Amino acid sequence: MKNKNLTSFATHLDEQYGKRGTEKREQYEAGFEAFKLGAMLQELRKGQGLTQEQLAEKCGTTKNYISRIENDASDIRLSTLMRIIREGLGGKLRLCVDA
Repeated sequence: MKNKNLTSFATHLDEQYGKRGTEKREQYEAGFEAFKLGAMLQELRKGQGLTQEQLAEKCGTTKNYISRIENDASDIRLSTLMRIIREGLGGKLRLCVDA
């Protein structure tokens, strides 16, 4: 038996923020992408047993900057992101564009 009061997450987003392409929805989507990036970096850092300060030292930035990225409070330059991934975490950054 289905619960008729349930809605999909996509429907919820449409109702809460508007359809894709609207300004409010695009702001939400951009914020969500920044959140995912911060969460990913935090997970990678913790997986390697590094503190924010240790990661910052390895890639030539500050603990405060790493914290701001992880907590979704900072835009990040691509060159800085690449340096954090490469020098700080020993990884390689791959980008994908959805059109």
